[in-house]
Amino acid sequence: MPWTVYLLRCRDGSLYTGIARDLDRRVGQHNAGRGAKYTRGRGPVRVMWTEMKRTQGAALRREAEIKGWPRARKVELAKAKKGRIRGVSA
Repeated sequence: MPWTVYLLRCRDGSLYTGIARDLDRRVGQHNAGRGAKYTRGRGPVRVMWTEMKRTQGAALRREAEIKGWPRARKVELAKAKKGRIRGVSA
């Protein structure tokens, strides 16, 4: 089962990047206040962008890369890649 790297927009307009095996379940956890500490109290969250990776390691590297970007670059990523990316990359 592939891993999903995702970018969320929180109710307060802030952005959150994470990884999950089951994106729908993870977003539900975020919205129920049981997700990441950062998203607690900032829900509901909305998925802005996703990318599939074959391994957890690849997903973690991509997550770390995106987390290091400035907000403007994350917003551009979401605009350029609207919706879910269908393929799975390394």
